[in-house]
Amino acid sequence: MLNKILPSDIFNILHNKVNLNYVNEIRLRADKPIVLSIGGQRIFLGEQGVTANLKEAKYASKIMIEDIIFRASECSIYSVNEQIKKGFLVTQGGIRLGIGGDIVEEKGVIKTMTNYSSINIRLPHEVRNCSLPVFTQLLNQQTIYNTLILSPPGAGKTTFLRDFIWQLSERNYAYNVLVLDERGELDLGEKGGLGNFADKISFAGKTVGFENGIRSLAPNIIVTDELATQNDVEAVMYAANCGVSLLASVHCDSIESFCSKQNFEKIISERVFQRYVLLSMRNGPGTIEGVYNENFARIRS
Repeated sequence: MLNKILPSDIFNILHNKVNLNYVNEIRLRADKPIVLSIGGQRIFLGEQGVTANLKEAKYASKIMIEDIIFRASECSIYSVNEQIKKGFLVTQGGIRLGIGGDIVEEKGVIKTMTNYSSINIRLPHEVRNCSLPVFTQLLNQQTIYNTLILSPPGAGKTTFLRDFIWQLSERNYAYNVLVLDERGELDLGEKGGLGNFADKISFAGKTVGFENGIRSLAPNIIVTDELATQNDVEAVMYAANCGVSLLASVHCDSIESFCSKQNFEKIISERVFQRYVLLSMRNGPGTIEGVYNENFARIRS
């Protein structure tokens, strides 16, 4: 899909001189050097591939950024405006473009974004078996323990969720799994990617997605990414009270930072989650730092 959205010269360098299997992000900023994130390290893109020399770096332009967004929208910005209002755009295959620019508001309501000035292209990766080291510790006799993946940005939480869904199917755990793919990143559109027992609702907020999904698809497990707001927390509480098991994620880099996060006091005090998996970048994305129970006692190091 990158070949359809990037300028040919940029794509050819990436395709021929960079191992894209290790690239997590491509950042383009107007009149700034193009930066790649590789294994948590940031480095410039040059004519000969990656370079630490600023003088050798390729630069992005405002016109280039606008053209990439136009191509990613399949030549119809209007058709993807609901995504753009939220600051991102997802292509086929789960490539997400985070967009920087000017927000247009009317009476406090975001109408669109204009004057695009930067793009963060996040490249999803299938990392088969990355959840296996802790897979059995997240299972109980009925389905799974309510589990929250704690991870800083770029440390592999979405990849972990994606693999865990696949592992359930691969091992013939025939649970009805509802994947609430709010940003279109969990399902990469590959054959068998989410396994044989998963249903999907995409681009819906958690409140609507949880309520509609539970009512219409009767899931045993709901998987969703990036809990953040009070509405997200209330949706989680609603699902838990309906007897649905949960696998979700949240941005943070430690148990302590999670416990201090706003909006999560009720989830913590009522012990909604029985398992917490902490990921880091210490040995590259997806490093498992530990598994903790509902009291934040370590059960795996």
